[in-house]
Amino acid sequence: MHDNEIFSRMRPRGRATTREERAEVAERSLDDAFAEYTARYGLTVGSNGDGHDGAGPNHDGPPSGDRWSTWDESAAGERGPRPYPDWLVTELAAVDTELGVLKTGKEADVFLLERAVPGTDRATLMAAKRYRDLQHRMFHRDAGYLEGRRDKESRINRAMSKRTAFGREAIAGQWAYAEFAALSALWSAGVAVPYPVQILGTELLMEFVGDDDGVAAPRLAQLRPGPDELEHLWEQLVHNLELMALAGYAHGDLSAYNLLVEDGRLVVIDVPQIVDVIGNPHGRSFLDRDVRNIGGWFTARGLHPGRVDDLGRALAADARLGG
Repeated sequence: MHDNEIFSRMRPRGRATTREERAEVAERSLDDAFAEYTARYGLTVGSNGDGHDGAGPNHDGPPSGDRWSTWDESAAGERGPRPYPDWLVTELAAVDTELGVLKTGKEADVFLLERAVPGTDRATLMAAKRYRDLQHRMFHRDAGYLEGRRDKESRINRAMSKRTAFGREAIAGQWAYAEFAALSALWSAGVAVPYPVQILGTELLMEFVGDDDGVAAPRLAQLRPGPDELEHLWEQLVHNLELMALAGYAHGDLSAYNLLVEDGRLVVIDVPQIVDVIGNPHGRSFLDRDVRNIGGWFTARGLHPGRVDDLGRALAADARLGG
């Protein structure tokens, strides 16, 4: 079904005579079309309205696990960059099994997921990030970071603006797709980020950063590094931020809480709000804030403040923002 056919069903039935009545009918009609829109674009809305009881169309369940692999439900542009890593399980016979919660947050919850082919040794652990929607708390970053993000359908934009149930789901979908696109771009640029496996509606599957037993790598904020380790972590941070700046990006919300350390390797996470420092009129401010925030953590643990200043100037030059 084409978009125009879906949205034609939103037209009011009966005659609304006042502006208030017309607005009420339009909003009700928009929500009535929600099921068809979610089916077309793979948005995740459960029967109980919480949005988290599946990431795609309903299927008969597998003999074990929680669901069949959703790999084939994502289109080519909704899968991670090629070449695919060796550990990635793409077999259609694979089964997804949830193993627990890794993190809960205001905007999204992250689950540990195993994707495995029954009867074989083909298995991998992934992180499933599911953006909150519908009755859940709204995103605290909406106002600043959704600016300029619009859907091609004006009715969807109005729903997002009014925060209807449908509009909130559309916003959640935008955040999920924004993070998938950011991870794909950063991975391709050589930045140490989790590999983005696939996106399906409001669920983002990505590489699990942790050990084979499902224990997640600690956040930088949890560590108490000695001088040598601090220096090694700083060098990795500088390298990754330089790669981002050369590609024209700033993290936008960088802190010691969205950097993981896996066996000494620094990994950048939580990037749905990534900033195009050239296209965004406040790009330099976002870049400077990132450096200031993460630099404060390092200087509090012994790094010379002058090195933070040097990094800020170097990143501005890499991003072609001037002095």
